[in-house]
Amino acid sequence: MTLDRTDPEGSIARAAKAYSNWRRWGEDDVLGTLNFLDEAKRREGAALVWRGVSFSLSQRFDMDGPQKGWRRRTNPVHTMLDTGTDAALGNQGFPHGFGGADDVIAMPLQCSTQWDGLGHIFDYGKAWNGRPAEQVVTSEGDLVTGIEHMASPVAGRGVLLDVGRAIGENGELPDGFAITGEHLTASACAQGTAVGRGDIVLVRTGQLARVRREGWGEYAGGPAPGLSFTSAGWLHGTEIAAIATDTWGFEVRPNEFEHAFQPLHQVAIPSIGLLIGEMWDLEALAEDCADDGVFEFWLTAAPLPITGAVGSPVNPIAVK
Repeated sequence: MTLDRTDPEGSIARAAKAYSNWRRWGEDDVLGTLNFLDEAKRREGAALVWRGVSFSLSQRFDMDGPQKGWRRRTNPVHTMLDTGTDAALGNQGFPHGFGGADDVIAMPLQCSTQWDGLGHIFDYGKAWNGRPAEQVVTSEGDLVTGIEHMASPVAGRGVLLDVGRAIGENGELPDGFAITGEHLTASACAQGTAVGRGDIVLVRTGQLARVRREGWGEYAGGPAPGLSFTSAGWLHGTEIAAIATDTWGFEVRPNEFEHAFQPLHQVAIPSIGLLIGEMWDLEALAEDCADDGVFEFWLTAAPLPITGAVGSPVNPIAVK
């Protein structure tokens, strides 16, 4: 795909048409590319467990996160409902010395490690599979493709593409670096890893490692390495089930067009039907993969089945 930086609308329209998966799995489909992740693919993924070592790929959910209020996104607010102090003072009203603690959390569903659901992004008022956006997501939530439909299928063969190590300096890509399909393929080849139908692909840029050294800065919405708009063909052609990155927005920022906002999202979610993860912590897993030379693993990353949600927090677990 060529990139005309002055024509975001035309480029998005052409890519949406060229890479559309509308009706591929029928009129009523609610899973998009997760349809590629079938039982055989899960058996293949489960067979990759050989050492039994596991990695959480989630950032922490706390007030020290990166959010700064853009579109009312805040960091999680954790509040105790009952505490050890209440129990020690006998304020809980339980008999025979029984005491306990309870807590509550308030947060946007996409404030930290998360999945973007199929109802998250629209293209000119069209949601996934060509449905009218106003009939899909209302004030009552996503009535059609709510994230709860994905609570069971997101488990299978995970593949790490450590693009930061493969082509970056000191294992990290600079902000504004656009990762093309050629970069993704070259990284897979350098690792001796194949990527194909039904895989859950994790792309490490190294940005999270950098902000942990230097502070959050503009991590939530600012400049970042990420996927190029031109990678849409790779995302469609490989028939992967899902993809996640260690960055806030998945695609390169600033975006590659003049006067555009997240154009790859506008193709990948409503047209390709691709499940996208953001702000995943891939550092410990990447270190282990670099040490043993194995970049594939069993991965389970179920979203919380929040009825009607267009995104969900997740604690992905990779097992090697």
